[in-house]
Amino acid sequence: MSTRLTRLQPIPNTLLSRSTPAHNAAAASIAARSQYQARNSSHSPLGVPPAAQRKKVTLGTLKSLHEKNEPITMITAHDFPSAHVADHAGMDMILVGDSLAMVALGMEDTSEVMLEEMILHCRSVARATKSAFTIGDLPMGCYEIAPEQGLESAIRVVKEGRVQGIKLEGGIEYARTIERITGAGIPVLAHVGLTPQRQHSLGGFRVQGKTTTSALKVLEDALAVQAAGAFGVVLEAVPAEVAALITKNLRIPTIGIGAGNGCSGQVLVQVDMSGNFPPGRFLPKFVKQYGNVWSESMKAIEAYKSEVKSREYPAPAHTYPMPLAELTEFEKLIEARRT
Repeated sequence: MSTRLTRLQPIPNTLLSRSTPAHNAAAASIAARSQYQARNSSHSPLGVPPAAQRKKVTLGTLKSLHEKNEPITMITAHDFPSAHVADHAGMDMILVGDSLAMVALGMEDTSEVMLEEMILHCRSVARATKSAFTIGDLPMGCYEIAPEQGLESAIRVVKEGRVQGIKLEGGIEYARTIERITGAGIPVLAHVGLTPQRQHSLGGFRVQGKTTTSALKVLEDALAVQAAGAFGVVLEAVPAEVAALITKNLRIPTIGIGAGNGCSGQVLVQVDMSGNFPPGRFLPKFVKQYGNVWSESMKAIEAYKSEVKSREYPAPAHTYPMPLAELTEFEKLIEARRT
């Protein structure tokens, strides 16, 4: 349990409108207090807004970055804390990716996660994100049957998940679905190249576009989703040279993941790039680890365990005092009960 600061509620209008001396004194007393009060509970909102609040990132912002050839930054988040830090760090876009199936829910692959689970995680991320443009992934099984199914799922993700747009995997074969969704006013980020939801039909997590025929397929998919109205497209596991050429032949930004720095922007899974996993876990070649959250968390938890075992924690500084007279009286009452 820890002490946190929380804003006091505004002075009620009914109190301010009364003019008796007693009420005036009460109003003055409330107004004179600090706007913060101690909160002796760990059940309070996590953190505070950044000191310098950014403007909300919109499709217009992303278009402007693309036109200026300024790389677009994107990262995944799956809950309030991961979205909170990503937004504070200044990410342009935050993706609630179906990769959360594995990194947050312990599933074997992304095909297991359900639409309802994605919506729950989207809502958590949306509560923390004040500036970044948020995107929710459509998981496998909620858009493949027909464009109408895709539209219904997209509406749920935006309406219930409180994100600004959706992402779906697939190229030419889902152009009509993208048209249907964008026609309803929902921004779509497409995803071509390696599409993890279809790993089994691709023979596993294999690089796409390594041959002329395969590279042309990726380009045709990218052009198709652009024509269908997608505002951008993720290029995953594509040779850097191919991704750069595709980027030059599109009007919309490309977001690369394992596709080189010739794309319009980059995205990584936050758990991967921050090192929030145990030693020995496999990482794709394209992942650069920028931190070691697992190691730092392990040190902190081991230290906590050690101090609890030795009774070093909690120290007097972490406890709440009781007036000596009250404590003496309490001890007398307990002793009286024993006799």
